[in-house]
Formats: sequence, structure tokens, C-alpha cells
Amino acid sequence: MATEYDLVILGGGTGGYVAAIRATQLGLKTAVVEKSKLGGTCLHKGCIPSKALLRSAEVYATAKKSEEFGVETSEVKLNFSKVQERKQGIIEQLHNGVQQLMKKGKIDVYEGIGRILGPSIFSPMPGTISVEMNNGEENEMLIPKNVIIATGSRPKSLQDLKIDGEIVLTSEEALDLNSLPNSIIIVGGGVIGIEWASMLVDFGVSVTVLEYSDRILPTEDKEISKEMERLLAKRGITIVTSAKVLPETFEQGNLATIKAEHKGEERSFTADKILISVGRQANVEGIGIENTDIKLEKGFIATNQYYQTKESHIYAIGDVIGGLQLAHVASHEGIVAVEHIANAQPIPLDESLISKCIYSSPEIASVGYTEDKAKENGFKTKIGKFPFKAIGKALVFGETEGFVKLVVDEETDDLLGVHMIGPHVTDMISEAGLARVLDATPWEVSQTIHPHPTLSEAIGEAALAVYGKAIHF
Repeated sequence: MATEYDLVILGGGTGGYVAAIRATQLGLKTAVVEKSKLGGTCLHKGCIPSKALLRSAEVYATAKKSEEFGVETSEVKLNFSKVQERKQGIIEQLHNGVQQLMKKGKIDVYEGIGRILGPSIFSPMPGTISVEMNNGEENEMLIPKNVIIATGSRPKSLQDLKIDGEIVLTSEEALDLNSLPNSIIIVGGGVIGIEWASMLVDFGVSVTVLEYSDRILPTEDKEISKEMERLLAKRGITIVTSAKVLPETFEQGNLATIKAEHKGEERSFTADKILISVGRQANVEGIGIENTDIKLEKGFIATNQYYQTKESHIYAIGDVIGGLQLAHVASHEGIVAVEHIANAQPIPLDESLISKCIYSSPEIASVGYTEDKAKENGFKTKIGKFPFKAIGKALVFGETEGFVKLVVDEETDDLLGVHMIGPHVTDMISEAGLARVLDATPWEVSQTIHPHPTLSEAIGEAALAVYGKAIHF
């Protein structure tokens, strides 16, 4: 039996289910095909579980220094099984919420693997979806007018280094650890690697980070990554940059051993476990792309600004198309794609307006151009910086490391970028994001009356610092 739809979405992750909800709001009969659980990687294997663990690590680290706040306690102990139980409870609550949203929107959900068919008796164009149902029942045939591919991504591995889920892990296996190792080597000092390094050191694990680039967090502003490296080292994390890991040297004994080239020499590193965090690759296999004219570029699906592929009725969003592989980006891409399908004249996404967050300790958040990127694009820049150590609320929190940095066009006074490292900056970045959307100047940001005492005062002070007029520093 075949069922007709206005839209079928392959993948029920954040991008997929948000696109489905927007589609039903616009009156499109919609179905979602999900091979595992609604919510996808973000909810079950990424954003949410990792942030739950990071929060537990933060509480544990705070509890161990509670006497600094005048709170005397008996010995602080970590019950990691309860940490995992809390994480799982959050996932289940949010998963139930997504399921209810599907029911509210009258969105049909097919639990199985969806594959795009070529021209057939069902349609003269590629796009009919054959769903291999998880329950073993006969395949369902879905005939959509439009398709959105939102199949996401998975962690990359290193050639010659097998992910066994016991000693050599990716972030997905690490999320399900039953107990904490005494030591770990993290291969990759990007966003995921640094979040795990921060979390694990707070849990009391000895952490070594091996990063191929000459600095950790190479896509962030240089001053931000330099400050983060300093603060992580201060907490006891060993960071080795310009390190080319040699997978073929891996040996497993009482401890795992691996070598890396560093400054012309081979260095050996040992730990209980190795966490591979070297990026993510698109899930493009087994979904029938070969039955279409869809093109891949460097392993990702190529699209236009409205996320149409070479098959104009087939769209793709989220990690599967590369770019900024962030849940909120996938959601926005899904909305743009659906509105384009519905002829609702969406505004194409401007990546320079997207806020990025790193949930380490301290946190990092940014939007717009880094100082170096602004200069590469021909801007003559001026900078405004303000440290959290001069902010009363930061002193109250006991978290005074870090700063806010504004990158400004010297000629037009336009705000080009905002970069923060410090307490709760992931909750503060939306003000900077709005300033970018509204094309605000630092003067306009400074005219926002920031309540006292708040951490957000650092943004207003950094805006004043652009003109040499910061009040409290």
C-alpha cells in the first residue's frame, strides 16, 4: 500500500522534527521516517546527554570547593551511576515531549529505514520512499511531492585505529560509560574534545589532549583559544598541539599506548582509554542517493541557499550537508527548506549571524567574524575587551576568569563579531546575536541598560571599551 504526502522527511532529529512541525503549520501533510528514536543524535547521543554530564561535573567541582563560599560539608563523593541515571531521565522526558509534538501536529512517524527510489510505477521522478519497518512488517511505500533528507552525521574514526567501545571510544560510547577511567587521551582539541576534557577533569580523571592544529579550538578567535588553553592547563589538563597521532602505533596492555609526531619527534602517551574526537561524517549511505541526481561534495550533500539538491523537489538539511554542524542550525535550515517548499519566501540563512557555544568550564560563545577572519575579509578593525574579574556578579559566582571581546569595523562602526569566554556566556550570547541581526553598533549596545549586578554588564562595558570609555576597568 502506498500513502501520498506533501512532504516526507528522512530523519527525526532536531532538524527533521522541527521541519515537520513547521510543515504542518503551513498545511502540508507530513511524515517523518526515523530509524531509531525521535530527537536523533542531539537528544540521544550528543547535545543533551553531554550537557547533562557537564552539569553534574560542574556541580561536583563546585561542591569540592564549597568552603570558599562558607559552606562546610562532609566528604564530597561522586556517584557516577546516579549521574548517568539523571542524564537518562532528562533524555526520556525530552523524548516523550517530541513524541507528543508529533501527535499534536498530526505528523505520521514511520519507525524504520527510509530509502529513496528512482523513477518507478509510483512516480516518474525519483523520490518515492520505501520504508523498511523496524517491526518486521512489510515495507511501507510513501509517495511525497517533496523530500527533506535530514539523516545527520556520526563521529569520524581514524584509519588503523578500531573503535572497540571499551578502550578506544568516540563521544557516543563515552556517554554510556558505566564508570570513569583514571586517565584518558583525547585525540582532537575541537569543540567536542574540549567539552569532554573539561567534564572529565572535573570528575577527577587525568586528561591529555592531542590536537593536530597549532592551537585548540582552531575555529574560534585566537585570543579565546589561547585563554582556554591556559585555563585548562591551570586545571591540570595536558595539552599537546601540533601533534600528529599515529594510529598504527596503538598498543593495548594494562594501559593503552599511542604515539604522536610532535616537533619532529615521536612521543608516546598512555592512558586507560582513548577518546577519538576528530569531527563528524555525513550519513549518506543506504538512503538511495544513487537513485537520484543528488551530488556530494567532500562527502556531504550539495544544496543551494534554500537547501534544494540537484533534484529540485528533494532538499537536505543539517549535518548531512556539512557547514556548521549545530542543532540550532539544522532546525533553522529545516524551517527555511519547508517555507521554500510552501512558497513562503524564506530569508536565506546568514552563517555570520549564527551563535556558537562551547559548554566547557569556562564556557565559550561567539557570533560573527573573529578578528583574523575580519581582517582576511578586508575590514580594518578596532577591538573592545572587558574582563569578568571586574564584574561584581562574577565575583559573587566565584568565576572571574575570561573576558568579552568585540570586533568592530573601524570605518563604519558596525559590529562584526562578539567572542566571550567566562561564566554562563552561552546564555548571554543571544544579546550579541540580536545585535548582529539588527546591525547594531557598539554605541547602540552600550546604550542598553544592563541590570546590576549581572554578568551581562561585561557586554555593555566591552562595547564602551571600543571607544576607550569602559567604566569599571
